[in-house]
Amino acid sequence: MEYAKVLEIFSAIDLSCNKFEGEILDVVGILKGLELLNLSNNILVGPIPPTLGNLKNLEALDLSQNKLTGSIPTQLTQLNFLEVFNISHNHLIGPIPKGQQFDTFDNSSFDGKSGLCGWPLLRKCDYSKALPPPSSTSKGNEDSGLLAEFGWKTVVLGYGCGFLVGVVIGNIVFARTHEWLMRTYRIRLSRGRRMRKIQ
Repeated sequence: MEYAKVLEIFSAIDLSCNKFEGEILDVVGILKGLELLNLSNNILVGPIPPTLGNLKNLEALDLSQNKLTGSIPTQLTQLNFLEVFNISHNHLIGPIPKGQQFDTFDNSSFDGKSGLCGWPLLRKCDYSKALPPPSSTSKGNEDSGLLAEFGWKTVVLGYGCGFLVGVVIGNIVFARTHEWLMRTYRIRLSRGRRMRKIQ
């Protein structure tokens, strides 16, 4: 398309209002110079590819009015220049990612009967339902977490014991050398008084 009032360096793909079917291909993520991607009003299915997070120059992304499923990839929060974002009227589920540009989008970006939750929608996320059942790998992760927690407890306990031992030993050393310190101090004090008398 030729845009009379738009610079030639502007890169855009507008395939909206067609009857395209199928999934959004991962290869779209290699079009790193892309600034606008509009695939709205089609019959696209499947998940939003996480590779769209590679489009660092993207300023507008419109995937509305499709049949996309799955969750919103967190990789999209890396799109720092994204000003227009619309995924309304799809079948997406899960929490809306937080951070970066995602904190600036309003409800209209997520309209429709979807299973999305979180800000800016009024529907809060129930993370207890989203948690997968524990598996052997998660048990391994729990064990490593316990080891890390145990490690910190050990360090704190070590510092505490070291401090107490240091205080006790310091008191013992000070008590034994107290007499010597007092003698030394009195000698210096008496010398100081003698010097004053001489002056």
